[in-house]
Amino acid sequence: MLQRNFNQVWDQLRANKAQRQEFLESVTIKNIRGIDNLTVRFEYPVSVLAGPNASGKSTVLFACACAYKVPGTSAKDFVPSTLFPNLSSRIEPALSDQQQATQFEFYYIHKGNNTSMKWARGKSWNRSYMGKKGGAQPERRIYVRTLANLTSPTEVRSVLQIGKGSYHKVAVTSDLIAFAQRILPLKYREVVLLKKGLKDLLFAQRDDTSAQYSEFHMSSGERALLRISTEISNLKDALVLIDKIEAGLHPFTQQQIMLELQRLALRNNLQIIVTTHSPVVLDSVPIEARIFLERTNDNVIVKPPFKDVIQKAFYGQSLEKLFVLCEDETAEAFLNGCFDVLNPRLGLVHDDVAIGRDTSKDEFLNHIAAIGKFQQLQSFLFVLDGDARNKEAALKNRAADFGASIQPLFIPGAVPESWALDTLRNYPGRYGEMIGMKADDLSRLLMQSDQIFTSAQDKPANIAKNKFYSICEQNNRTPPELMRLIARSEAENPQSDMKVFMEELEIQVRNWQSRK
Repeated sequence: MLQRNFNQVWDQLRANKAQRQEFLESVTIKNIRGIDNLTVRFEYPVSVLAGPNASGKSTVLFACACAYKVPGTSAKDFVPSTLFPNLSSRIEPALSDQQQATQFEFYYIHKGNNTSMKWARGKSWNRSYMGKKGGAQPERRIYVRTLANLTSPTEVRSVLQIGKGSYHKVAVTSDLIAFAQRILPLKYREVVLLKKGLKDLLFAQRDDTSAQYSEFHMSSGERALLRISTEISNLKDALVLIDKIEAGLHPFTQQQIMLELQRLALRNNLQIIVTTHSPVVLDSVPIEARIFLERTNDNVIVKPPFKDVIQKAFYGQSLEKLFVLCEDETAEAFLNGCFDVLNPRLGLVHDDVAIGRDTSKDEFLNHIAAIGKFQQLQSFLFVLDGDARNKEAALKNRAADFGASIQPLFIPGAVPESWALDTLRNYPGRYGEMIGMKADDLSRLLMQSDQIFTSAQDKPANIAKNKFYSICEQNNRTPPELMRLIARSEAENPQSDMKVFMEELEIQVRNWQSRK
């Protein structure tokens, strides 16, 4: 049900984006915090910035906070000199921050038209409009929040003074309470803000109990969510920036807040950008909304969205899972058949192994490099089709660049489908019985398939795939179903031509188990 809700709001937001009059399309950052030249594009109304610590997520977030002139705020609130201050010591100049020629470039849709602006730092920060005369910085409301912020003892004492004098009591609207209650498993009769000058304090009365309490007695998650609901539920056409969205929140609550934020973005035409280290938050937005940052020696770059299996290793429980990367769904089915036999033997359960696929042979080098930078190669097995054996040395060398040793595995045959067809031809009696056919009928079907494709003009691998798909179709089975059945049967047979592959696979899995 929850995934259906996500799919629905994803489709609605994709359609809604084309109609928006206000949208920050990209930001380019130059010469700050180890970033030489980085461009981040926002393809979806709710974007998630992810990456290791010190990869530049917060830098991108706060650069975006400089994109607009914000009505009703001080001229110094949403500008680079405030959000990216420099320490300058007159007494000891060596303790001053180095001042660089930093630039922030923004490309927008503003009032339905394309426009752009640049902040550049010389002796001071200045705006320009990419050569356009008479340009002006677009106006838009901005909300910036860091959920991981902790209140210092000094701030606590200051806010506590609210209760010792006169204050202004503001009731939080029912819409705001409803937003919070869709996320939290709590029911509120009333939530109010006690305001005194620039300070305010939340106070809640529960509906499901007689409890009433200030935010000093709220959990960090409850406080953060009530604060967000109070501060953004009534925003319209605004840019919302939230750092570390998952801070203090249970994984289920992370899903709920991401769902409600996307619904709110749809209702109120909000553009929302958050940072995270959470796989739950990443999975809560479509793939085009996931922006992965990676620091190199002299820059930060945007990486293409990772395959799901790699993403889970980087942002999930990589030390407790074995991740296997292969080429396509028939290779995945082949491996599932192998693990059907291997798991009981090695005391593994299904969830111990995650198999990822849909990656070409040529992408394996890039995947090894990405995984190596995260120092996760010891948690991965790389399984390629047999026609990729000539890449073995290159794959090993790429892993060695990161101080790791790997042994790629290769499925028997040129591709799994050609191996499966040969196996069916060699043992028509055994497999005919398994799929409900007589041996002669299976042999005849294979022969007819060979004749049909005799004159086909295509790569041998593609011809083998099409032959195998044809056999599956005539037996009312999907290719993964039949491939898994054949692989499982051959993995159980000590005389099979899979013996060497199974021995190598078992050795690598045992090595992984010894490192857990």
